[in-house]
Amino acid sequence: MSDPDSGLTPQADGASAAERRKGKSSRRAKRKRGHGRPNAHSAEAIQAGKSSQVAQRPAEDEAGSPAKKRKRRRRARAAQGGAQPAFQTQQLLASAEHRSPDHAHPSSHKSGKNRRKHRSKRGLQGRPLVHEKVAQIVAPASAPSNAHVPVAHDDHRQNRQSQPRREGQGQHHHYADADSRPLDLYAALDLGTNNCRLLIAQPTRPGQFRVVDAFSRIVRLGEGLGASGRLSSDAMDRAVEALRICAAKLKTREIRRMRLIATEACRAAANGEAFLARVTEETGLRLEIIDRETEARLAVSGCSSLVGPEARSVVLFDIGGGSSEIAVIRIGENRSSRLANHITHWTSLPVGVVTLSERHGGRDVTPELFETMVCEVQRMLERFDCPPVHGAARDSGDFHLIGTSGTVTTLAGVHLDLPRYDRRRVDGVWLSDDEVSAMQAKLLSWDFAGRAANPCIGPDRADLVLAGCAILEAIRRRWPSPRMRVADRGLREGLLTDMMADDGVWRRGRSRRGHRPRDMKGPQT
Repeated sequence: MSDPDSGLTPQADGASAAERRKGKSSRRAKRKRGHGRPNAHSAEAIQAGKSSQVAQRPAEDEAGSPAKKRKRRRRARAAQGGAQPAFQTQQLLASAEHRSPDHAHPSSHKSGKNRRKHRSKRGLQGRPLVHEKVAQIVAPASAPSNAHVPVAHDDHRQNRQSQPRREGQGQHHHYADADSRPLDLYAALDLGTNNCRLLIAQPTRPGQFRVVDAFSRIVRLGEGLGASGRLSSDAMDRAVEALRICAAKLKTREIRRMRLIATEACRAAANGEAFLARVTEETGLRLEIIDRETEARLAVSGCSSLVGPEARSVVLFDIGGGSSEIAVIRIGENRSSRLANHITHWTSLPVGVVTLSERHGGRDVTPELFETMVCEVQRMLERFDCPPVHGAARDSGDFHLIGTSGTVTTLAGVHLDLPRYDRRRVDGVWLSDDEVSAMQAKLLSWDFAGRAANPCIGPDRADLVLAGCAILEAIRRRWPSPRMRVADRGLREGLLTDMMADDGVWRRGRSRRGHRPRDMKGPQT
C-alpha cells in the first residue's frame, strides 16, 4: 500500500516494518510529552533528546532519505500554519465524500491517527482504492516445467485475436453464481485448411466474452490436397507442431468446457481420420470433423453481434482455405437470440483460397487470370438453389453482406492503410461497394513482392489473397449490396458462443449447473 505522505511503497513485512512501527510509537510518545518537556539546557534533557532521536529513527534513515523527506515536509507544513497548496486542497475536497468528519482538517492530531488507522483501506489523498483492470491476456498462474507456452502468435499478424474486442468486451461484467468458480473458462480450437487457431475465453455480459488467451499459426494443412487427395507429410508435421502448443496452453488452465474441430482439409483427405488419430496420440487432443452445415452455422453464430437491429436480410460468407460457406439469413419481426436460427438457405462451395490458388497460380495473377477464377466460382454459385434475397439491391438499406475470412480482413487493413494489422480497427468496419472494388484493383495491380511487403498481407498470404478476392467478387455479383461489414471472427467465436449459451452462463439470477473440468482429449459439445 502506498504511503499517504510520500507516495513510496515500503515493505509490507520484515525488519523495516517493525522499525517503522517503533518510530511511529516514539513520535506519539514525543507529542504526549510536549507539555512536560525538561529544561533544554540540562544534561539530562540533552541526553534524553539524543535517545529519543535514536529511537525515532526508522530503518529507512540508515539506507536512504524517505523518512527524512517525510519529516522535512511535515515541518514545512507546520511552519506554513497548515496551509495547503490549491491543487492539494481541491483533491482533499474532491475526496471529502469518502472521508469521515474527523478528516476535515489534515493537520489535526485526530486526523493523523485516523489516517494511520485506515491507511490500509485508502489510497493517496484518502481516495478509495479501485480494483485493478483485468489484463486482456492473463498469464498462467503456474505452468508445468516441461510445457512450452509461447507468448506471441506465430502468425505474421501478431496476437491479433488477443486484443480487446469492439463489441462491448472492454467492460467486463461478471455474473457470479453461488456454485461458479472465479474463472469459467471455455476453449475452442479450429484446425482449418490454412490455419490452426485456438481461443480461450471467459463469459462476461450477455452475448459477450473476454479473451484470456489465443493462438494462431498458418500451417497450410491442405497444401497439395487438391492434386493428391491426401494430406502431405510436411503439412501434417506443421499442424501437429502447432497443436502441441495448443495442448500446452490448455493443460495450464482449468477449462470448464471445450470443443476442438477440424474442417475441410480433414474432411476431404483420404488420410484425414488417420491424421487425427496421430494428433490424439502425440498431443492428447481429440478433434472432431464437422460437416459443412455445422461449419456454416458456427460462422453465423460467431458474427451474430455484427448484425444490427435494422437488418432484415444478410448474406454471410466465410472464405476458407479449402471451402467457402455461404448462409442466407432472413430476419423477421421476432428476432431469435441465436442468429443461426434465421438461416433459410446455405451452401458450401468446394473451393477456397488454397485450392483455387493452387489450381490457377497465386503468385503472378493477371486481370485475365483473375476473371477466369471469378467465372469458375460463379458457375458453382449457379447451382445454389436460393430465391432472390429481399432488398439485395444497391439502393436498399436493410440488406448487407458480412464477410469473415482473411480475405476481407486483408482488404480492410489495406483500405485503412494500417502500418501493422490491428484487429481492433478492422473487426466490424464497414466498406462500401466502391471501396471493395478499389481495394481489389489495387491488389491486382501489385506483383507478388508488393503484396508480400504490405504489413496487412505478408509473405504467407501473398499468393492467396487474390484467389480470395476472386471468390469475394463472385459473391458480390450474385448478391449486389451497397456495403459490406468486415468480421475478424469466425468458427472459434461461434463455438464459444454456442457453448456458453447452452450452459446458460448469461442468464441473470439463474444458478448454473456445476461442471467439473472435462478431459481435453474428448470433443466437448
